[in-house]
Amino acid sequence: MKRVLFLLGVFAGISYVPAVAQQPQMNCEDPQKQIEMTMCAGEDLAEADRALNAEYQALRKLTKARDADAGEGQAGFDTALVKAQRAWVAYRDSWCEAFAYQAHGGTMEPQLNAECQAELTLKRTDELKALADNL
Repeated sequence: MKRVLFLLGVFAGISYVPAVAQQPQMNCEDPQKQIEMTMCAGEDLAEADRALNAEYQALRKLTKARDADAGEGQAGFDTALVKAQRAWVAYRDSWCEAFAYQAHGGTMEPQLNAECQAELTLKRTDELKALADNL
């Protein structure tokens, strides 16, 4: 029984190697294939999202501190920010889905969606930073 399990593991490992070797290499400096363009757009979105999350968390610290210093019945800055951010995420996702629909069903649709989300995310990061700078 141990030998059967061992052989199954060996065969599974062997069959995995070609799949890994066939993964496309990304060239985000000059993408030529649609899969590269889509994957690079996804990387750009991930990077923009990381920046947005960092700025958002920094702003939340400020709004919580402002709320802690507010007089009775004056707190609510942080709650308003969270509500606004959730609404913005819903807007971004819906708008970019609609924007990408121009290529609906095609291989370019996910690329358009990711590019749209990355662009709006960068703009939102700037908005959050501007608010933080004014506090």
